[in-house]
Amino acid sequence: MDDTFTPELGAADLETAYQPQSVDQSDRRVPINLRQSGRTPVEMLISTRVRKSPYWHLSHREGCWRATVYNRIYHPRGYVRPEDGGAMVEYDALINHVTMWNVAVERQIQVKGPDAEAFVNYVITRDATRIKPMHGKYVILCNEEGGILNDPVLLRISEDEFWFSISDSDLEMWLRGVNLGKGYDVTIAEIDVAPVQIQGPKSEALMTDLFGEAVSDIPYYGLMAGQVAGRDVIISQTGFTGEKGYEIYLYDATIHAEAMWNTVLDAGRKHNLTVIAPAHHRRIAAGILSWGQDIDQETLPFQCNLAYQVPRKKTADYIGKARLEEVRAQIEAGNPPFKTKMVGITFGGLPVDDYAPDFWLISREEDSEPIGYVTSPWYSPELQINIALAYVPINDTAVGTKLHVHLPEEYRVGHPGPSVAAEVVDVPFRPSVNPNAREVAKYKGRDYAY
Repeated sequence: MDDTFTPELGAADLETAYQPQSVDQSDRRVPINLRQSGRTPVEMLISTRVRKSPYWHLSHREGCWRATVYNRIYHPRGYVRPEDGGAMVEYDALINHVTMWNVAVERQIQVKGPDAEAFVNYVITRDATRIKPMHGKYVILCNEEGGILNDPVLLRISEDEFWFSISDSDLEMWLRGVNLGKGYDVTIAEIDVAPVQIQGPKSEALMTDLFGEAVSDIPYYGLMAGQVAGRDVIISQTGFTGEKGYEIYLYDATIHAEAMWNTVLDAGRKHNLTVIAPAHHRRIAAGILSWGQDIDQETLPFQCNLAYQVPRKKTADYIGKARLEEVRAQIEAGNPPFKTKMVGITFGGLPVDDYAPDFWLISREEDSEPIGYVTSPWYSPELQINIALAYVPINDTAVGTKLHVHLPEEYRVGHPGPSVAAEVVDVPFRPSVNPNAREVAKYKGRDYAY
């Protein structure tokens, strides 16, 4: 074993943190930074260079004490303080009651015009012509090399209007650049619409109080127009959890944020509504990915449980189609063009009860060189074990494969040795209230979704 392998570091070690060479990232231009620098003691600078969403001050009023930056907007990521139970208290509110999330960071990029359907169909892998007005889909957009640029929820508001509710990469510039060359008759721009998520088993009851019985008729990924406090909104039955949930997209959000937010809070009191941060522990259990953490522009859909997003029967051309079909053929011939693939794992150690500051390293043996890395770990109270999404070499992806995870000391107290035992398991870890398109396709015997 290379004596430079140091799976945990203190502040004094940061200058010598090394990038492990034993994790094969030769298929990437920019390797993932696998140095283990830990919870680096810095503070976030709040400045005008990063946007404050319309709900930022309202989140602060509800106790938001930490944030990150997502789509160049400050993103609340904690309301309950660690000494009061932290993120696991927020998780309990999600799975037992109902929660509201400030997710204005999901910037809405509108594509509107006579060629809107044709343009959208060219930039997403799935078939946009199958999306009816007032319906949506989870989609991916790829570059010409097949890498995933964004994985938004796509809302079709009308025949000639779509909204990309984007994940953490700046999609507007890409869409505008594509159309400079293609010349579709569309306008492309961010609009003043900001969503909140209403998630949890009591979400339908709360939404019914706000919008009436028609809420119960909204199908999964269906949309409905409504009003909150006299302000226009679009409602979708979607969310980042696997629990029952909805999103409320507020028009003219920079003006009407307080009216909508406070009305939802008032209606939610009898349902035990809690304002929380996005519950990554639940989305991991559901197998939902986070762009920039689990996937990026160098990740192929076939590496990360998104192969179903690459249709076999879409006749129309789209960006990345030729490369993705080539990759599929290579995989079927037993020669995949990538080194690692995403798996689900369970692993030991103390319960992981907060965001990981590093991509923790994975080895085949307790003290051997790293061969993979964890992207999204957390503790599952229902399964009573730590769970994670991770990348490992293709030969180590079979369910039941034994591995080891190198945890920082905070989760390894009392555990002998440099790592804890792990095992590859099926994803999702827990069923969702609404099966996703991947699960539906698998049930119907397909490896793709329309």
